[in-house]
Amino acid sequence: MGWKETAEPVLTRMPSVRQPEGHIPFRRKLGWTLGVLVLYFFLTNVTLYGLGGQGGDLFGRFRSILAGQAGSVLQLGIGPIVTASIVLQLLGGANLLGLDTNDPRDQVLYQGLQKFLVLVMICITGLPMVFAGNYLPASQQVAASLGIGIGGVKWLLFAQIFVGAILVLFMDEVISKWGVGSGIGLFIIAGVSQSLIGGFFGGDGFFSSWLDIITGAIEVSPLTSEGIQTLLFGQGDLIALFTTLLIFVVVVYAESVRVEIPLSHARVKGARGRFPVKLIYASVLPMILVRALQANIQFLGRILNSQVGLPAWLGVYSSGQPVGGLFYYLAPINSPEQWLGASQAAWQVALRIGVDLTFMVIGGAIFAIFWVETADMGPEATAKQIQNSGMQIPGFRQNPGVIEKVMERYIPQVTVIGGALVGVLAVGANMMGTIGAVSGTGLLLTVSITYKLYEEIAEEQLMEMHPMMRQMFG
Repeated sequence: MGWKETAEPVLTRMPSVRQPEGHIPFRRKLGWTLGVLVLYFFLTNVTLYGLGGQGGDLFGRFRSILAGQAGSVLQLGIGPIVTASIVLQLLGGANLLGLDTNDPRDQVLYQGLQKFLVLVMICITGLPMVFAGNYLPASQQVAASLGIGIGGVKWLLFAQIFVGAILVLFMDEVISKWGVGSGIGLFIIAGVSQSLIGGFFGGDGFFSSWLDIITGAIEVSPLTSEGIQTLLFGQGDLIALFTTLLIFVVVVYAESVRVEIPLSHARVKGARGRFPVKLIYASVLPMILVRALQANIQFLGRILNSQVGLPAWLGVYSSGQPVGGLFYYLAPINSPEQWLGASQAAWQVALRIGVDLTFMVIGGAIFAIFWVETADMGPEATAKQIQNSGMQIPGFRQNPGVIEKVMERYIPQVTVIGGALVGVLAVGANMMGTIGAVSGTGLLLTVSITYKLYEEIAEEQLMEMHPMMRQMFG
Protein backbone atom coordinates (compact mmCIF):
# COMPACT_ATOMS: atom_id res chain seq x y z
CA MET A 1 0.00 0.00 0.00
CA GLY A 2 1.46 3.35 -1.10
CA TRP A 3 1.33 6.64 0.75
CA LYS A 4 -1.62 7.82 -1.37
CA GLU A 5 -3.84 4.92 -0.27
CA THR A 6 -2.76 5.40 3.36
CA ALA A 7 -3.33 9.17 3.44
CA GLU A 8 -6.43 9.26 1.22
CA PRO A 9 -9.02 8.89 4.06
CA VAL A 10 -7.53 11.96 5.79
CA LEU A 11 -6.66 14.12 2.79
CA THR A 12 -10.01 13.67 1.04
CA ARG A 13 -11.87 14.80 4.17
CA MET A 14 -10.05 18.11 4.49
CA PRO A 15 -12.64 20.93 4.55
CA SER A 16 -12.69 23.06 1.43
CA VAL A 17 -14.68 25.85 -0.22
CA ARG A 18 -17.34 24.51 -2.57
CA GLN A 19 -16.52 24.81 -6.25
CA PRO A 20 -19.02 27.05 -8.11
CA GLU A 21 -21.34 25.36 -10.56
CA GLY A 22 -21.37 27.04 -13.94
CA HIS A 23 -20.38 30.59 -14.82
CA ILE A 24 -20.13 33.27 -12.12
CA PRO A 25 -21.10 36.79 -13.25
CA PHE A 26 -18.29 39.30 -13.08
CA ARG A 27 -20.12 41.54 -10.60
CA ARG A 28 -20.57 38.64 -8.21
CA LYS A 29 -16.86 37.79 -8.50
CA LEU A 30 -15.99 41.40 -7.77
CA GLY A 31 -18.35 41.37 -4.79
CA TRP A 32 -16.69 38.27 -3.29
CA THR A 33 -13.25 39.80 -3.84
CA LEU A 34 -14.14 43.10 -2.16
CA GLY A 35 -15.90 41.30 0.69
CA VAL A 36 -12.85 39.17 1.47
CA LEU A 37 -10.62 42.25 1.24
CA VAL A 38 -12.76 44.10 3.79
CA LEU A 39 -12.64 41.05 6.08
CA TYR A 40 -8.85 40.93 5.72
CA PHE A 41 -8.47 44.60 6.78
CA PHE A 42 -10.83 43.99 9.69
CA LEU A 43 -8.84 40.98 10.95
CA THR A 44 -5.52 42.86 10.72
CA ASN A 45 -6.95 45.31 13.27
CA VAL A 46 -8.17 42.62 15.71
CA THR A 47 -5.53 42.58 18.46
CA LEU A 48 -4.66 39.28 20.12
CA TYR A 49 -6.50 38.93 23.44
CA GLY A 50 -4.04 38.30 26.25
CA LEU A 51 -1.09 40.01 24.59
CA GLY A 52 1.04 41.79 27.15
CA GLY A 53 2.61 44.57 25.11
CA GLN A 54 4.18 44.25 21.69
CA GLY A 55 7.28 42.09 21.34
CA GLY A 56 9.60 42.07 18.35
CA ASP A 57 8.25 41.06 14.96
CA LEU A 58 10.01 37.84 13.94
CA PHE A 59 9.29 38.48 10.27
CA GLY A 60 10.65 42.05 10.38
CA ARG A 61 11.09 43.50 6.90
CA PHE A 62 9.59 40.35 5.39
CA ARG A 63 6.22 41.44 6.75
CA SER A 64 5.26 43.27 3.53
CA ILE A 65 5.70 40.04 1.56
CA LEU A 66 4.06 37.69 4.05
CA ALA A 67 1.15 40.11 4.69
CA GLY A 68 -0.71 39.98 7.98
CA GLN A 69 -0.12 42.31 10.91
CA ALA A 70 2.13 41.86 13.92
CA GLY A 71 0.17 41.52 17.18
CA SER A 72 -3.13 40.74 15.40
CA VAL A 73 -4.95 37.46 14.77
CA LEU A 74 -3.27 37.53 11.34
CA GLN A 75 0.15 37.39 12.97
CA LEU A 76 1.30 34.62 10.60
CA GLY A 77 -0.19 36.17 7.44
CA ILE A 78 0.28 34.03 4.35
CA GLY A 79 3.51 32.56 5.73
CA PRO A 80 2.21 29.00 6.38
CA ILE A 81 0.54 28.85 2.95
CA VAL A 82 3.70 29.98 1.16
CA THR A 83 5.94 27.64 3.18
CA ALA A 84 3.65 24.70 2.43
CA SER A 85 3.80 25.65 -1.25
CA ILE A 86 7.62 25.62 -1.08
CA VAL A 87 7.58 22.08 0.32
CA LEU A 88 5.11 20.91 -2.33
CA GLN A 89 7.10 22.59 -5.11
CA LEU A 90 10.30 20.85 -3.99
CA LEU A 91 8.62 17.46 -3.55
CA GLY A 92 6.83 17.79 -6.88
CA GLY A 93 9.97 18.99 -8.66
CA ALA A 94 11.86 15.94 -7.36
CA ASN A 95 8.92 13.75 -8.47
CA LEU A 96 8.57 12.27 -4.98
CA LEU A 97 4.80 12.65 -4.70
CA GLY A 98 3.75 10.60 -7.72
CA LEU A 99 0.64 12.75 -8.24
CA ASP A 100 -0.86 13.50 -11.65
CA THR A 101 -2.64 16.85 -11.42
CA ASN A 102 -4.69 15.92 -14.51
CA ASP A 103 -6.25 13.04 -12.58
CA PRO A 104 -9.30 14.23 -10.53
CA ARG A 105 -8.45 11.82 -7.69
CA ASP A 106 -4.88 13.06 -7.49
CA GLN A 107 -6.09 16.66 -7.63
CA VAL A 108 -8.15 16.08 -4.48
CA LEU A 109 -5.15 14.44 -2.79
CA TYR A 110 -2.88 17.32 -3.81
CA GLN A 111 -5.27 19.95 -2.42
CA GLY A 112 -5.77 17.94 0.77
CA LEU A 113 -2.00 17.51 1.18
CA GLN A 114 -1.51 21.25 0.75
CA LYS A 115 -4.05 22.01 3.49
CA PHE A 116 -2.46 19.42 5.78
CA LEU A 117 0.98 20.97 5.25
CA VAL A 118 -0.46 24.40 5.99
CA LEU A 119 -1.72 23.11 9.36
CA VAL A 120 1.72 21.69 10.10
CA MET A 121 3.43 24.97 9.15
CA ILE A 122 1.04 26.95 11.35
CA CYS A 123 2.17 24.88 14.33
CA ILE A 124 5.87 24.96 13.38
CA THR A 125 5.78 28.76 12.97
CA GLY A 126 3.21 29.75 15.58
CA LEU A 127 4.36 27.72 18.58
CA PRO A 128 7.93 29.19 18.68
CA MET A 129 6.46 32.69 18.32
CA VAL A 130 4.34 32.21 21.43
CA PHE A 131 6.51 30.00 23.63
CA ALA A 132 10.06 30.97 22.59
CA GLY A 133 11.60 34.33 23.36
CA ASN A 134 9.49 37.42 24.01
CA TYR A 135 7.94 37.89 20.57
CA LEU A 136 4.33 37.47 21.75
CA PRO A 137 4.47 38.14 25.52
CA ALA A 138 1.55 36.94 27.61
CA SER A 139 -0.30 39.43 29.82
CA GLN A 140 0.14 38.89 33.56
CA GLN A 141 -3.14 40.75 34.20
CA VAL A 142 -5.16 38.49 31.87
CA ALA A 143 -3.55 35.40 33.41
CA ALA A 144 -4.57 36.58 36.89
CA SER A 145 -8.10 37.54 35.85
CA LEU A 146 -8.77 34.24 34.07
CA GLY A 147 -6.90 32.13 36.61
CA ILE A 148 -5.15 30.04 33.98
CA GLY A 149 -1.55 31.13 34.49
CA ILE A 150 0.94 32.41 31.94
CA GLY A 151 1.04 29.05 30.19
CA GLY A 152 -2.72 29.11 29.68
CA VAL A 153 -2.61 32.61 28.20
CA LYS A 154 0.12 31.50 25.79
CA TRP A 155 -2.03 28.64 24.55
CA LEU A 156 -4.88 31.14 24.20
CA LEU A 157 -2.63 33.36 22.05
CA PHE A 158 -1.63 30.40 19.88
CA ALA A 159 -5.28 29.39 19.43
CA GLN A 160 -6.09 32.87 18.11
CA ILE A 161 -3.25 33.01 15.58
CA PHE A 162 -4.08 29.41 14.55
CA VAL A 163 -7.68 30.44 13.78
CA GLY A 164 -6.44 33.56 11.99
CA ALA A 165 -4.13 31.49 9.77
CA ILE A 166 -6.97 29.09 8.93
CA LEU A 167 -9.16 32.06 7.99
CA VAL A 168 -6.43 33.33 5.64
CA LEU A 169 -6.28 29.87 4.02
CA PHE A 170 -10.01 29.79 3.32
CA MET A 171 -10.18 33.45 2.29
CA ASP A 172 -7.52 32.67 -0.31
CA GLU A 173 -9.58 29.69 -1.50
CA VAL A 174 -12.77 31.78 -1.69
CA ILE A 175 -11.09 34.34 -3.96
CA SER A 176 -9.47 31.63 -6.13
CA LYS A 177 -12.84 29.92 -6.73
CA TRP A 178 -15.40 32.70 -6.43
CA GLY A 179 -13.47 35.94 -6.93
CA VAL A 180 -10.91 37.55 -9.22
CA GLY A 181 -7.19 36.80 -9.01
CA SER A 182 -5.55 35.11 -6.05
CA GLY A 183 -6.04 35.73 -2.35
CA ILE A 184 -2.30 35.64 -1.62
CA GLY A 185 -1.64 38.32 -4.23
CA LEU A 186 -4.56 40.43 -3.00
CA PHE A 187 -3.35 40.36 0.61
CA ILE A 188 0.15 41.43 -0.47
CA ILE A 189 -1.33 44.31 -2.45
CA ALA A 190 -3.47 45.34 0.52
CA GLY A 191 -0.58 45.37 3.01
CA VAL A 192 1.94 47.10 0.77
CA SER A 193 -0.57 49.69 -0.47
CA GLN A 194 -1.48 50.57 3.10
CA SER A 195 2.19 51.11 3.99
CA LEU A 196 2.83 53.01 0.76
CA ILE A 197 -0.05 55.43 1.35
CA GLY A 198 1.17 55.98 4.91
CA GLY A 199 4.68 56.60 3.58
CA PHE A 200 3.43 59.36 1.30
CA PHE A 201 0.68 60.99 3.39
CA GLY A 202 1.41 59.96 7.01
CA GLY A 203 2.52 62.28 9.77
CA ASP A 204 6.19 61.53 9.08
CA GLY A 205 5.57 60.76 5.43
CA PHE A 206 7.23 62.07 2.28
CA PHE A 207 4.96 65.08 1.70
CA SER A 208 4.95 66.06 5.38
CA SER A 209 8.76 65.94 5.52
CA TRP A 210 9.14 68.06 2.42
CA LEU A 211 6.65 70.58 3.77
CA ASP A 212 8.86 70.90 6.87
CA ILE A 213 11.98 71.24 4.68
CA ILE A 214 10.40 73.98 2.55
CA THR A 215 9.05 75.92 5.55
CA GLY A 216 12.36 75.60 7.40
CA ALA A 217 11.06 73.39 10.21
CA ILE A 218 13.78 70.95 9.16
CA GLU A 219 17.04 72.77 8.48
CA VAL A 220 18.88 71.27 5.50
CA SER A 221 21.86 72.77 3.72
CA PRO A 222 22.10 71.30 0.20
CA LEU A 223 25.69 72.59 -0.10
CA THR A 224 27.07 70.19 2.52
CA SER A 225 27.54 66.43 2.33
CA GLU A 226 25.27 65.96 5.33
CA GLY A 227 22.54 68.05 3.70
CA ILE A 228 22.78 66.10 0.44
CA GLN A 229 22.59 62.82 2.34
CA THR A 230 19.53 64.09 4.23
CA LEU A 231 17.77 65.02 0.99
CA LEU A 232 18.66 61.76 -0.75
CA PHE A 233 18.39 59.17 2.04
CA GLY A 234 17.10 61.04 5.10
CA GLN A 235 13.90 63.04 5.51
CA GLY A 236 13.98 64.05 1.84
CA ASP A 237 13.81 60.43 0.65
CA LEU A 238 14.50 61.44 -2.97
CA ILE A 239 16.27 58.15 -3.75
CA ALA A 240 13.34 56.20 -2.27
CA LEU A 241 10.91 58.23 -4.39
CA PHE A 242 13.01 57.62 -7.53
CA THR A 243 13.21 53.87 -6.79
CA THR A 244 9.46 53.65 -6.15
CA LEU A 245 8.63 55.32 -9.48
CA LEU A 246 11.32 53.33 -11.29
CA ILE A 247 9.87 50.03 -10.07
CA PHE A 248 6.46 50.99 -11.45
CA VAL A 249 7.93 51.84 -14.86
CA VAL A 250 10.25 48.81 -15.11
CA VAL A 251 7.63 46.26 -14.04
CA VAL A 252 4.97 47.60 -16.41
CA TYR A 253 7.51 47.62 -19.25
CA ALA A 254 8.71 44.08 -18.42
CA GLU A 255 5.11 42.84 -18.34
CA SER A 256 4.57 44.24 -21.85
CA VAL A 257 7.67 42.54 -23.34
CA ARG A 258 6.57 39.29 -24.93
CA VAL A 259 6.96 36.85 -27.82
CA GLU A 260 3.62 36.45 -29.58
CA ILE A 261 2.98 33.14 -31.34
CA PRO A 262 0.33 33.51 -34.08
CA LEU A 263 -2.75 31.27 -33.88
CA SER A 264 -5.64 30.61 -36.23
CA HIS A 265 -8.88 28.71 -35.73
CA ALA A 266 -8.98 25.36 -37.46
CA ARG A 267 -12.66 25.59 -38.47
CA VAL A 268 -13.54 29.28 -38.45
CA LYS A 269 -11.81 31.08 -41.30
CA GLY A 270 -10.51 34.52 -40.44
CA ALA A 271 -10.54 33.81 -36.69
CA ARG A 272 -7.00 34.56 -35.58
CA GLY A 273 -5.27 35.21 -32.32
CA ARG A 274 -1.90 35.22 -30.61
CA PHE A 275 -0.48 33.33 -27.67
CA PRO A 276 1.77 35.70 -25.66
CA VAL A 277 4.89 34.28 -23.99
CA LYS A 278 5.75 37.14 -21.64
CA LEU A 279 9.21 37.97 -20.41
CA ILE A 280 7.97 37.41 -16.84
CA TYR A 281 6.14 34.26 -17.94
CA ALA A 282 5.89 32.64 -14.51
CA SER A 283 4.74 35.96 -12.98
CA VAL A 284 6.42 37.22 -9.81
CA LEU A 285 4.66 34.78 -7.48
CA PRO A 286 7.67 32.39 -7.41
CA MET A 287 9.63 35.30 -5.93
CA ILE A 288 7.33 35.09 -2.90
CA LEU A 289 8.55 31.52 -2.41
CA VAL A 290 12.20 32.60 -2.56
CA ARG A 291 11.77 35.46 -0.09
CA ALA A 292 9.63 33.24 2.17
CA LEU A 293 12.45 30.69 2.21
CA GLN A 294 14.84 33.45 3.30
CA ALA A 295 12.31 34.59 5.93
CA ASN A 296 12.11 31.07 7.36
CA ILE A 297 15.92 30.84 7.52
CA GLN A 298 16.09 34.14 9.47
CA PHE A 299 13.15 33.02 11.62
CA LEU A 300 15.07 29.86 12.54
CA GLY A 301 18.21 31.86 13.37
CA ARG A 302 16.36 34.23 15.71
CA ILE A 303 14.60 31.41 17.52
CA LEU A 304 17.80 29.40 17.99
CA ASN A 305 19.69 32.48 19.16
CA SER A 306 17.04 33.41 21.73
CA GLN A 307 16.74 29.87 23.10
CA VAL A 308 20.10 28.14 22.97
CA GLY A 309 22.49 30.80 21.71
CA LEU A 310 24.62 30.43 18.60
CA PRO A 311 28.37 30.20 18.08
CA ALA A 312 29.94 33.31 16.56
CA TRP A 313 30.60 31.62 13.20
CA LEU A 314 26.90 30.79 12.89
CA GLY A 315 25.35 34.08 14.04
CA VAL A 316 26.01 37.20 16.11
CA TYR A 317 22.88 39.20 16.94
CA SER A 318 22.32 42.77 18.08
CA SER A 319 18.78 44.01 18.88
CA GLY A 320 17.38 40.88 17.25
CA GLN A 321 19.23 41.45 13.97
CA PRO A 322 22.19 39.41 12.68
CA VAL A 323 25.41 41.45 12.52
CA GLY A 324 27.88 38.63 11.95
CA GLY A 325 28.20 34.93 11.18
CA LEU A 326 26.45 32.75 8.62
CA PHE A 327 22.96 34.12 9.28
CA TYR A 328 24.25 37.64 8.59
CA TYR A 329 25.42 36.67 5.11
CA LEU A 330 22.17 34.82 4.43
CA ALA A 331 20.08 37.87 5.41
CA PRO A 332 18.93 39.98 2.45
CA ILE A 333 19.71 43.69 2.13
CA ASN A 334 16.45 45.50 2.94
CA SER A 335 17.44 49.18 2.94
CA PRO A 336 20.26 51.53 1.89
CA GLU A 337 21.42 51.86 5.50
CA GLN A 338 22.34 48.17 5.60
CA TRP A 339 25.04 48.57 2.97
CA LEU A 340 25.87 52.30 2.79
CA GLY A 341 26.21 52.94 6.51
CA ALA A 342 27.01 49.42 7.65
CA SER A 343 29.52 49.00 10.47
CA GLN A 344 30.92 45.82 8.88
CA ALA A 345 33.93 45.81 6.57
CA ALA A 346 33.38 46.53 2.88
CA TRP A 347 34.21 42.94 1.87
CA GLN A 348 31.64 41.59 4.33
CA VAL A 349 28.92 43.84 2.92
CA ALA A 350 29.93 42.93 -0.65
CA LEU A 351 29.82 39.22 0.21
CA ARG A 352 26.37 39.62 1.75
CA ILE A 353 25.10 41.41 -1.39
CA GLY A 354 26.64 38.70 -3.58
CA VAL A 355 25.00 35.90 -1.58
CA ASP A 356 21.62 37.67 -1.69
CA LEU A 357 21.89 38.25 -5.45
CA THR A 358 22.93 34.63 -6.11
CA PHE A 359 20.15 33.31 -3.87
CA MET A 360 17.51 35.42 -5.63
CA VAL A 361 18.68 34.78 -9.21
CA ILE A 362 19.13 31.01 -8.88
CA GLY A 363 16.14 30.60 -6.56
CA GLY A 364 13.95 32.75 -8.80
CA ALA A 365 14.84 30.66 -11.87
CA ILE A 366 14.32 27.32 -10.08
CA PHE A 367 10.99 28.23 -8.48
CA ALA A 368 9.81 29.76 -11.78
CA ILE A 369 10.42 26.41 -13.49
CA PHE A 370 8.56 24.56 -10.71
CA TRP A 371 5.71 27.10 -10.86
CA VAL A 372 5.28 26.75 -14.63
CA GLU A 373 5.08 22.96 -14.38
CA THR A 374 2.69 22.80 -11.41
CA ALA A 375 0.44 25.58 -12.77
CA ASP A 376 0.01 23.79 -16.13
CA MET A 377 1.85 26.54 -18.00
CA GLY A 378 4.56 24.32 -19.49
CA PRO A 379 4.90 23.46 -23.22
CA GLU A 380 2.90 20.23 -22.98
CA ALA A 381 -0.01 21.69 -20.98
CA THR A 382 -0.08 24.84 -23.14
CA ALA A 383 -0.17 22.76 -26.34
CA LYS A 384 -3.16 20.79 -25.03
CA GLN A 385 -4.98 24.00 -24.10
CA ILE A 386 -4.44 25.45 -27.59
CA GLN A 387 -5.52 22.17 -29.19
CA ASN A 388 -8.68 21.95 -27.05
CA SER A 389 -9.65 25.53 -27.93
CA GLY A 390 -9.69 24.62 -31.63
CA MET A 391 -6.72 26.82 -32.46
CA GLN A 392 -3.54 25.91 -34.32
CA ILE A 393 -0.26 27.51 -35.37
CA PRO A 394 -0.46 28.55 -39.06
CA GLY A 395 1.84 26.46 -41.22
CA PHE A 396 1.94 23.54 -38.76
CA ARG A 397 -0.22 20.44 -38.45
CA GLN A 398 -3.01 20.55 -35.86
CA ASN A 399 -1.29 18.16 -33.49
CA PRO A 400 -0.47 18.69 -29.78
CA GLY A 401 3.01 17.23 -30.24
CA VAL A 402 3.82 19.69 -33.02
CA ILE A 403 2.51 22.64 -30.98
CA GLU A 404 4.49 21.44 -27.96
CA LYS A 405 7.74 21.45 -29.95
CA VAL A 406 7.09 25.05 -31.01
CA MET A 407 6.37 26.05 -27.41
CA GLU A 408 9.58 24.38 -26.23
CA ARG A 409 11.54 26.92 -28.27
CA TYR A 410 10.28 29.76 -26.07
CA ILE A 411 8.69 28.80 -22.73
CA PRO A 412 11.63 27.09 -20.89
CA GLN A 413 14.14 29.77 -21.86
CA VAL A 414 11.83 32.70 -21.12
CA THR A 415 10.85 31.13 -17.78
CA VAL A 416 14.46 30.97 -16.59
CA ILE A 417 15.35 34.44 -17.89
CA GLY A 418 12.22 36.00 -16.40
CA GLY A 419 12.74 34.36 -12.99
CA ALA A 420 16.37 35.50 -12.85
CA LEU A 421 15.44 39.02 -13.99
CA VAL A 422 12.84 39.40 -11.25
CA GLY A 423 15.48 38.30 -8.74
CA VAL A 424 17.89 41.01 -9.91
CA LEU A 425 15.13 43.65 -9.78
CA ALA A 426 14.12 42.59 -6.26
CA VAL A 427 17.67 42.88 -4.90
CA GLY A 428 18.25 46.24 -6.59
CA ALA A 429 14.95 47.64 -5.31
CA ASN A 430 15.72 46.51 -1.75
CA MET A 431 19.17 48.12 -1.83
CA MET A 432 17.83 51.50 -3.01
CA GLY A 433 14.87 51.62 -0.60
CA THR A 434 11.28 52.70 -1.21
CA ILE A 435 8.72 55.10 0.20
CA GLY A 436 6.96 53.95 3.36
CA ALA A 437 9.66 51.50 4.47
CA VAL A 438 8.10 48.99 2.10
CA SER A 439 10.68 46.46 0.94
CA GLY A 440 11.63 46.76 -2.71
CA THR A 441 10.56 43.14 -3.23
CA GLY A 442 7.15 43.86 -1.72
CA LEU A 443 6.62 46.86 -4.00
CA LEU A 444 7.83 44.85 -7.00
CA LEU A 445 5.35 42.09 -6.20
CA THR A 446 2.54 44.61 -5.65
CA VAL A 447 3.00 46.37 -8.99
CA SER A 448 3.25 43.11 -10.94
CA ILE A 449 0.30 41.47 -9.17
CA THR A 450 -1.81 44.61 -9.69
CA TYR A 451 -0.94 44.58 -13.40
CA LYS A 452 -1.95 40.90 -13.61
CA LEU A 453 -5.16 41.65 -11.74
CA TYR A 454 -5.95 44.45 -14.20
CA GLU A 455 -5.46 42.00 -17.10
CA GLU A 456 -7.72 39.41 -15.44
CA ILE A 457 -10.46 41.99 -14.84
CA ALA A 458 -10.24 43.12 -18.48
CA GLU A 459 -10.47 39.48 -19.61
CA GLU A 460 -13.45 38.83 -17.35
CA GLN A 461 -15.26 41.88 -18.76
CA LEU A 462 -14.49 40.72 -22.31
CA MET A 463 -15.86 37.26 -21.61
CA GLU A 464 -18.93 38.83 -20.02
CA MET A 465 -19.60 40.93 -23.12
CA HIS A 466 -18.94 38.06 -25.56
CA PRO A 467 -20.17 34.72 -24.12
CA MET A 468 -19.05 32.89 -27.29
CA MET A 469 -15.43 33.63 -26.40
CA ARG A 470 -15.96 32.02 -22.99
CA GLN A 471 -17.21 28.87 -24.70
CA MET A 472 -14.30 28.90 -27.16
CA PHE A 473 -11.53 29.32 -24.57
CA GLY A 474 -13.21 27.49 -21.68
